[in-house]
Amino acid sequence: MLEAYKRILVAIDGSNQSEKAFKEAIEIAKRNNATVFLTRIINDVELTTSAYAFSRLLKDEKQNIEEDMDDKVKTAQQAGVNNIERIVEIGSPKEMIGMDLPQEHAIDLIVIGSTGKGAIAQVLVGATTSFVVNHAPCNVMVIK
Repeated sequence: MLEAYKRILVAIDGSNQSEKAFKEAIEIAKRNNATVFLTRIINDVELTTSAYAFSRLLKDEKQNIEEDMDDKVKTAQQAGVNNIERIVEIGSPKEMIGMDLPQEHAIDLIVIGSTGKGAIAQVLVGATTSFVVNHAPCNVMVIK
């Protein structure tokens, strides 16, 4: 690895690949004494197309995310990474992970799973990951 990464964004969504991406991001952060931006984007399209009440679904989703992030922060701290920032947003995951957040937070590495837990999975690389790889202003590490 030639670059010393200092600001690492890791996208999580509960999928196996995002769990692997989280673990990889923690290892990279330890080696580089970096800040990890633990990121979960609530897909606004999936929320608005649900038959379930929007506000109830959003409330449930946020509670689940907060619990998951608490666990991940503890895991990171036990591994020796204490510089962790949480980002929970509602919007387009691919645009926020691939363009908006890296620019807003001066991210120098994005760690993302090859496929997520979305409703429609692509065969090789997920739609969000493909977009991020092609549009991110920084390096992207795709975890299989």
